[in-house]
Amino acid sequence: MTEQRTARLPQFFLTPGGPCPYLPGRIERKVFARLSGSLAQPLNEALTHSGFRRSQMIAYRPACDGCSACVSVRVVANGFEPSRGQRRTLKRNADLMRSEVPAEATREQFALLRTYLDARHSGGGMSDMGLFDYVAMVEETPVNTHIVEYRQHSDGSDQGQLMACALTDVLRDGLSMVYSFFHPGVDARSLGAYMILDHIAAARARGLPYVYLGYWIHGSDKMDYKSRYRPLEALGPSGWSILMD
Repeated sequence: MTEQRTARLPQFFLTPGGPCPYLPGRIERKVFARLSGSLAQPLNEALTHSGFRRSQMIAYRPACDGCSACVSVRVVANGFEPSRGQRRTLKRNADLMRSEVPAEATREQFALLRTYLDARHSGGGMSDMGLFDYVAMVEETPVNTHIVEYRQHSDGSDQGQLMACALTDVLRDGLSMVYSFFHPGVDARSLGAYMILDHIAAARARGLPYVYLGYWIHGSDKMDYKSRYRPLEALGPSGWSILMD
């Protein structure tokens, strides 16, 4: 019996150090565990609550020597009230239709992703992603996940133009936005912000209290947008608590 229980415990591994993509001059390391088998969903739940993020069949979190800048954050859905600017974002995107589809990669999604990466993250860690890489990112998952597609139907086609996508995990207490991308040629829409607002509404509709946004880093321009969704809880040494100004 002891051997059976031990076999079910996750094994954690530490990556070698590499340049931090967010804070210049810092070294990044991550601790990670594999998600597999019948315990993948509850393990993903527990690790997400402990500040991990999921990528395919791996859950990871930063484990950098002498640095704790990456802070896990989640929006308190029922307490959220959109700002004036966020209400304008909702209004600008009122013509978009959302649909939750299975976590099955399509060439249409990949074409949008390539357009997004080439325009917004050229030279980044995902800049050389190919179709097979995208298929793996979406479909190699042992947990409850789906893709939310956002389409504009004013182009006259039956299906409508795909404008944005979000790969989203469903947890017992919330929605976790694993990865999102959007059409880069319509900045006025603020599609990245709109997808977060939409996920907050979707969490409320499901009766789920939180939307997990991943990591927030104080002083990082790339991460600062997450602090605009209040009330926002941050994970610290004593657990989750409201992130103060």
